[in-house]
Amino acid sequence: MRDLVAGLGLDAEPVAAAGAAPRPRVVADMVASVDGRATVQGRSVALGHPADRALLRELRTAADAILVGTGTLAAERYANLLDDDQRARRAADGRPAHPVVATVSRRLTLPVAEAPLFGEAGVPIVVFTEADAPAPTVAAELDVVRYDAGALTLVAALEALAARGVRCVLCEGGPSLLRRLVAEGALDDLLLTVAPLLAGGEAPSILEGDAFAPEPAGLTLREVHRADDHVFLHYGLQR
Repeated sequence: MRDLVAGLGLDAEPVAAAGAAPRPRVVADMVASVDGRATVQGRSVALGHPADRALLRELRTAADAILVGTGTLAAERYANLLDDDQRARRAADGRPAHPVVATVSRRLTLPVAEAPLFGEAGVPIVVFTEADAPAPTVAAELDVVRYDAGALTLVAALEALAARGVRCVLCEGGPSLLRRLVAEGALDDLLLTVAPLLAGGEAPSILEGDAFAPEPAGLTLREVHRADDHVFLHYGLQR
């Protein structure tokens, strides 16, 4: 998995769009059943494989920041995102021991009780919001970045991260956040693990929201890997 992550080139320079401030490169890592469901009984853990979890940890080790929705923080009960040896590897490379965890909450409604991550001292968390409400008191290093009503976009949040020295962002979902990234043209790579399950039901797919107009977003297949009956697909977004 280290070779796969190294091949992504996550240390590349920020992406510069014409006439806009540079933003970090954004790589999304998602998992789905063969019939396209992103969760089983409300969580993604049942879809995973040891190699899939190892890939996620390696991506977290390589990324400067992790972008995740507040709903996913709560549903997956985020905590202990890196092992001690992974933090040590980051420190040995002259980088902070923990990547920035970034989330968007327009009303500054954070899942402090549901996500133990907020109780981990020393973990940097940046919240982008349009609310004037005071930030909750947590053990993590919480930083609130405020925008005027209607001014907060994911591109704006990514540009703010780039201004802080973030070169690569790992997006871990959920489906609504990932759709917004694609809609704003801010996703560069998608790593999709296909689990050998037929889940059925009404669980969300890896994207949730309206259809893209005037046409779907195109993808270019770059790599295919296999671990037992799980398949790992690396796609690049077509521009």
